[in-house]
Amino acid sequence: MSHSGLPVGLMDRVREQLAEQPGEATPSRVAAALAREGMLLGDSAVLDLVTELRSEMVGAGLLEPLLTDPEITDVLVNGPGPVWVDRGRGVVKCGVVIADEPAARRLAQRLAGSAGRRLDDATPYVDARLPDGTRLHAVLPPVAPRGTCISLRIPRRRAFSVPELVELGAFPQVGAPWLVGLVESRAAFLISGGTGSGKTTLLAALLSWADPSERLLLVEDSGELEPDHPHVVRLEARPPNIEGSGAVTLRDLVRQALRMRPDRVVVGEVRGAEVVDLLAALNTGHEGGCGTVHANSATDVPPRLEALALAAGLGREALHSQMAAGLDAIVHIDRDRAGLRRVTGLHSLVRGADGFVRAEAGVSFSDGRLVRGPAAETLANRLGM
Repeated sequence: MSHSGLPVGLMDRVREQLAEQPGEATPSRVAAALAREGMLLGDSAVLDLVTELRSEMVGAGLLEPLLTDPEITDVLVNGPGPVWVDRGRGVVKCGVVIADEPAARRLAQRLAGSAGRRLDDATPYVDARLPDGTRLHAVLPPVAPRGTCISLRIPRRRAFSVPELVELGAFPQVGAPWLVGLVESRAAFLISGGTGSGKTTLLAALLSWADPSERLLLVEDSGELEPDHPHVVRLEARPPNIEGSGAVTLRDLVRQALRMRPDRVVVGEVRGAEVVDLLAALNTGHEGGCGTVHANSATDVPPRLEALALAAGLGREALHSQMAAGLDAIVHIDRDRAGLRRVTGLHSLVRGADGFVRAEAGVSFSDGRLVRGPAAETLANRLGM
């Protein structure tokens, strides 16, 4: 049965009738479609049905209120059944329910269509950005055997400030000067962490401290960074079209950004061959570059970059030389089991006797305190502290 109490088969036939002719699902059109199916309803029942059909046929449908909730960062559909959301403290069920698999499939296809992408049996998955900036990923059966899966990552409507992040417990007040110092000293740095750990939020907050006279070139797969800064230029990657052509990669965009008179080149997420061009830029006079990278710890960042660079054809020795000369620091941010996002500390990149770079602890944050590590002096000197 549907939400309105009508048999699902009848609802499907009403939808098909409405889809045959363009136009809004008005009460008169819905009542006429029901009459053709031999079903008569009262005015209030028809209005309830109109509301249900409109919610399915327009925009994000039942998910629309969730996408406009300022506290929600992620909306997850795991096939028919309850929808899950993340309000910053882990994933929980909400009151929205997807009635059946056809409803989940229609929702996924409508969202993909609004992003100008195809989603069907021939192309059973999609990764795209909706017009409002929300990041969409969807997978259809049989790739998702238990039903259509939809993952929506909602962009922040505004950047958090550094004081706000301190208030939220992301890092202690004593750590703020070190983080702000990365930007003010024009150090080159990466923010590492896992999925959903808050890397983009932290990077946007720090970029807001960049000098207003600087020109920031943001290179992203999908636009998520929203720094509070007066001079921001955005470049976004583009996937291939249905014929498999027309793709614009992050590596393409980093190269273009370097020709656009940047004061800082920012890569929203370093995850491919673009690491080679970013490191080359940091070694040829483009100070202050930064970005994020997926890694479980700061010490995992050099091996992670090594793997990305090797896949792009840059040898291990050359990659470590580029890192040692061009990259100054790594900021690591974690998400604990309660869902709280916290900066664990800053690491300096140190080149060993073997020529290879490792991340060495500069300062770490614990229980509101700052603990100095082996590389604290090196890091302080670079930040002018």
